[in-house]
Amino acid sequence: MVSRIHAFDALDNFRDYGSYATAAGSHVRSGALYRSAHHAGVTEADLERLAAIDFGVVIDLRRPVERRRQPSRRPANFTGSVIESDLDESGEAPHITFLKTADLTPDSGRRFMTETYRQLPFAPAHLDLFARYFRALAEVDRPVLIHCAAGKDRTGMLAALTHHVLGVSDDDLMEDYLLTNTAVDLEMRAPGIAQQLKALTGRTATQDAVIAFMGVEADYLHAAITAMRERYGSVDAYLDQGLGVDVALRDRIGERLAA
Repeated sequence: MVSRIHAFDALDNFRDYGSYATAAGSHVRSGALYRSAHHAGVTEADLERLAAIDFGVVIDLRRPVERRRQPSRRPANFTGSVIESDLDESGEAPHITFLKTADLTPDSGRRFMTETYRQLPFAPAHLDLFARYFRALAEVDRPVLIHCAAGKDRTGMLAALTHHVLGVSDDDLMEDYLLTNTAVDLEMRAPGIAQQLKALTGRTATQDAVIAFMGVEADYLHAAITAMRERYGSVDAYLDQGLGVDVALRDRIGERLAA
């Protein structure tokens, strides 16, 4: 469903992740839930488009070091709140360390991403940010935006959890997650990304290796879901016990976002 993807000059992977059908027989409201990559390089025209959406809350899932390196630009008339966390001030991001030190092959990229997803749900910063995000969904009447650096992993997992809370089917949940591969057009951009990686690491990555690392695959998200079930017994228990998303909060979120 390519129409979910909004084209910007310098903002990648910007999408509306609403309008999916729910198990309750309604739909998730469109124009209320958005996801994207970081906003550090947006143009003035991009800022005008973002201003027109009038976000009530922006959840920046990046680490402090990522935010300092690529500070977000906001529209001049931005009146929403920004949710971010300083709990993960541990220096270099793991994916940067991986790119600098590991063999850049499809297999190594997939192994790294799979293990990363197994850990993502339990990082203290993510538990904090995800919990605050779900509370905001129940309270804010204006559109909400979630983003990280590329808008694919941390953002993708949080969008998937949102769909689960709202009763979106597993098939539609996965379709939205995998839409990153279309939104970013990795086949076309892989050579340029490989050049950037060479400048960073001094080593050359194949196109397949770039796509394995920079894209998303169903197995990655399945790894996170499996890890939640292993630790908490179910995704619902993870939401309740890990994030404080109990039945009452889920009901309020569902009421706000039902179309």
